[in-house]
Amino acid sequence: MSVAYALNISSSVSGIFPVVAALYNYRHLDKILKIAALFFLVSSLFDWVLEFTKMVANNNLPAIHLFIVISILFFAAIYYYAFFNPFLKKIVIILAVIALLIVIFNSVFIEGIWEYPSMSNTVLGVLLIFFSLAYFYQLLNRQEFIHIEKQGLFWINAGVLFYFSINIFLFMLLRKIIAAHQQEDYYMIHIITNIIANVLYSVGLLCKPQKTT
Repeated sequence: MSVAYALNISSSVSGIFPVVAALYNYRHLDKILKIAALFFLVSSLFDWVLEFTKMVANNNLPAIHLFIVISILFFAAIYYYAFFNPFLKKIVIILAVIALLIVIFNSVFIEGIWEYPSMSNTVLGVLLIFFSLAYFYQLLNRQEFIHIEKQGLFWINAGVLFYFSINIFLFMLLRKIIAAHQQEDYYMIHIITNIIANVLYSVGLLCKPQKTT
């Protein structure tokens, strides 16, 4: 078994960590974390579907296009409820709708569902980097005292920012990397960051609710 294959399987397995953490701590999860937990369940299922379809189908890329749409919807819901400012809530809806339109247009008319959705993944990355930075700004500027490291969404948001800020340039260039037959070398970056992000998500879902003062 090659190191690349072992890490790829480890990446898929790591998707189960947030699901297990959510089940273990489910009674302590608030509405936002329950939405996040459901997304991680869907994400884990998609990981295993992609692994399975690699063995039985020549092209599983339509599933990736679909997953990007699902990701936009879930994260739009997560950040809509996470933001306190009504203006930011409206921004979430507007940007999510714009991102969905771009992704759907790209899937139908530009890259197509049978090609790797480099543009769509880039749009998703830009969207979530913006949301995560805005959430950190809100978290660090709250009037009441809180232990941010004990806030579940802090860790999930950190995972989102970590994963997408590192991988966004990979998403931009992946089609060229595939054309140059160097996909495996560069995609290791994605595999490793995915494992670390799943650990951060799991930490967030294990946090107990904290009182503010």
